[in-house]
Amino acid sequence: MKLRCFTSLVATMVMASTAGAAEIYNNDGNILNIFGSIIGGHYFSREHTKNGDNSFLRYGFSGKTYVNDKIVGFGMWEHEISLKNIEGINVNNSGKVLLGYAGIKFGDFGSIDYGRNYGVLYDVGSWTDVIPGFGGDILLIDNFLSNRSSNVVTYRNKNLFGFVNGLDFAVQYQGKNDLNKETGRTLKTANGEGYGVSASYALDNGLAASAAYVNSKRIAEQIVLDNNGGSNDNAEAFSFGVKYAGKGMYVAATYGETYNMTPFGSFCDNITPENIYGFVNKAKNVELVAQYQFDFGLRPSVSYLHSKANDLESGYSNFLKKCITVGTSYVFNKNICTTIDYRIDLLNKNSFTDASNINPDDIIALGVAYVF
Repeated sequence: MKLRCFTSLVATMVMASTAGAAEIYNNDGNILNIFGSIIGGHYFSREHTKNGDNSFLRYGFSGKTYVNDKIVGFGMWEHEISLKNIEGINVNNSGKVLLGYAGIKFGDFGSIDYGRNYGVLYDVGSWTDVIPGFGGDILLIDNFLSNRSSNVVTYRNKNLFGFVNGLDFAVQYQGKNDLNKETGRTLKTANGEGYGVSASYALDNGLAASAAYVNSKRIAEQIVLDNNGGSNDNAEAFSFGVKYAGKGMYVAATYGETYNMTPFGSFCDNITPENIYGFVNKAKNVELVAQYQFDFGLRPSVSYLHSKANDLESGYSNFLKKCITVGTSYVFNKNICTTIDYRIDLLNKNSFTDASNINPDDIIALGVAYVF
């Protein structure tokens, strides 16, 4: 659950440049901000893995240092701790690092940073990742360059070197993240070297369009999962998005395709006729979302998404995800909001969902967020 107050710009979900963080140090051109949110969240579902307490604390630091009027150094670190675990030294509740990177901005020439950051495919996917209790579920974390990713170098340029307002682009490189028990890297989250590009153009009237493309090498252990013995060494994806934000409305739509990138199944030790897993050789992804912000704080939402596997070498052609979400959030002020969302799962249980460990069921998400 990625609960957030959309209208209050929760700093834990965005870049260090976002307003809303509290300044705790400012001296001689060195600025340090702290930001965070405390989330009280709960799922209600018959599917046991998505039922129960989902409360957490998310916090971080962002900093800037002004070398001169053109060169600015910056850094960002964000961490999350679950609040549902019991006390005790035997409980591993150290949390997880969401983001952590450092870089330099060179005026209109753009910025470059290295560390754990968002993959450029998320430049498009973030436009539909705005539902308080859900959203952005198609682009998985630590899955090549689709969402939060490690070992990435990112170059970003805004307004095309200062010549075209609203035209932004990014170029990204990711180093190899091999299987590693100490870092938690598994077949599902490992990757070879890869790169990605993205671009967006925003008009003054609230309309905007974006596109992204990523291409990564797969490690040998991922390639051998293919039924044909591994005919393609690469994982690829492209995505397009459009959105409108204005007059209280927010409407966005994205379409994308992935090749040898989208995982399915439980990734157990052995493939059996009763339990299948791997990466689909082609998936088509669609996300739609609409919201309206009332002046008194209410923000109702409705969204639709699906991810469909097509032309799988194993012969499957099924929906991996398909659902409608309706809900609303109420913003009391810039620090506190409440949400309720109802996700209607449109998948039906069949031999494919059973074999790939997909458990379709409706989910209700309730939450309250305090932002500091």
